[in-house]
Amino acid sequence: MSSHKLTSLQSQMKIEAGTVAHSLENFIKEHVTKLDREGAILGLSGGLDSAVVAALCQRAVGAGQTLALLMPEKDSQKEHLKDALDLARKLKIETKIIDIVPYLKQLGAYQLFELNRLPLPQPLKGALVNKAYRYYARKTGEPPFAASLLGFKDKEFSTYLSKGLAYCRLKHRVRMMLLYLYGELENRLVIGTANRTEHEIGFFVKHGCDDAVDVMPLLNLYKTQVIELAAYLKIPSRIINKNPSPDIIPGLIDEEAIGIPYAELDLILPALANQWPEHEIAEALKIGAEKISYVKNLVRKSAHMRQVYTP
Repeated sequence: MSSHKLTSLQSQMKIEAGTVAHSLENFIKEHVTKLDREGAILGLSGGLDSAVVAALCQRAVGAGQTLALLMPEKDSQKEHLKDALDLARKLKIETKIIDIVPYLKQLGAYQLFELNRLPLPQPLKGALVNKAYRYYARKTGEPPFAASLLGFKDKEFSTYLSKGLAYCRLKHRVRMMLLYLYGELENRLVIGTANRTEHEIGFFVKHGCDDAVDVMPLLNLYKTQVIELAAYLKIPSRIINKNPSPDIIPGLIDEEAIGIPYAELDLILPALANQWPEHEIAEALKIGAEKISYVKNLVRKSAHMRQVYTP
């Protein structure tokens, strides 16, 4: 792939943020009307994607018809809750804070995570999680995230992986149920916050609050494009600039969990979609060919998460 092709790809990734925002606002408004709903509801985490969706909903149906659920638990970072509340106040949208710890305790979730058995402060838990994460990647040649996209049959440390996966994913599924509980009680459209990058590589929870929803306005936008949209919507710079994090287990941020930066992912993924040869992508981006293969495998292994198999 020539440098001209790379320049062309980078150019294609640029969006006209005002036009995109207007289109997505109309999309949300149209579906609220079409499905006879009286407003919108979303999960607001304090992260970039949910902040953008909150702003789009406010512009689409109004602050009075937008409800944000803030659903923290033991592993949630307090700074994210503060950022979510600050944004909601700025947008003048309604919020409900629901501590999901009681639900998770009732389901036995916290017993699945070994570090919860020890009286450790959150920063130390995070450091230990990071150490274990890196150890697994060195030992097996892939990060736990990549290993989790398929089952754990015959994989090393399968018991730990299974428990860790169940622990993390349950949190998003509890949040999904609460979104639908309040969505149906108040006749609101449930709005998802997943972006295209995460969706294509499987960095989401199937049947979780970022997947099982009524509409997903950001699903055609890569992460770097969502950042452009956020700037246009005047999302606070603190939210735009902080490291994206799933905030479901201490110590991990998105790019460490995935194993590759979003800036690279968002060039590799469209190049693969355009069926450019792997070695040409690697040469143009000046990265190792193994990274291209890794991303291609993420897309392949997570395919089952984007579909339901039928006979």
